[in-house]
Amino acid sequence: MALMKKNELKLFLDKLFEVYPNPRCELNYINHFTLLVAIILSAQSTDKGVNKVTEKLFPVASTPEEMLLLGEERLKQYIRSINYFNNKAKSIIKLAHQLIENFNGQIPTDFETLKTLSGVGQKTASVFLNVAYHAPFIGVDTHVFRLCHRLNICKGKDPSAVQEKLQKIIPASYQPDVALALVFHGRYVCTAKRPKCATCPLKDVCTAIENKEI
Repeated sequence: MALMKKNELKLFLDKLFEVYPNPRCELNYINHFTLLVAIILSAQSTDKGVNKVTEKLFPVASTPEEMLLLGEERLKQYIRSINYFNNKAKSIIKLAHQLIENFNGQIPTDFETLKTLSGVGQKTASVFLNVAYHAPFIGVDTHVFRLCHRLNICKGKDPSAVQEKLQKIIPASYQPDVALALVFHGRYVCTAKRPKCATCPLKDVCTAIENKEI
């Protein structure tokens, strides 16, 4: 199936934002440091599961200094229900060290600098800047990656390739909110195994349904 044409994409985006007018990140956080930690924890884990552990973690460690005082082993006890908690604990402690030693405890706002931090790749940096500053970075998680291919928005071999294409084809005015809107749609309607096509509020502008691809 061919990719959405420019006019089809515009219709889809208009309807997407009609359904999800003010999408907001479902991760709970206190400040920019806890937001970044929550995003790191959310890799291959659900927001619900992350919120469950950070509800207890963040009251005792909401700054890089407090996280270092907590230490790697105690951090593991808080996040052990999260996938890959050992590696994530190591990354978060190293992140806290980097922020204190190199950035006076503050999260850098430059995209390339962010990616030099422990546990922070392209997706994490994009999501952080988008949520923290409403910057026009389109973070591509599993939902966004799946929907882009399934709905013929764009295609790419990996999330980075999809993000690069999205940044080119999504109009600037939509870029700050499009990732979260797609996340909501992928999480609650256009789900991986059993998409709710019959009741989908976007079915009238979905070329995948029209061509029976889902």
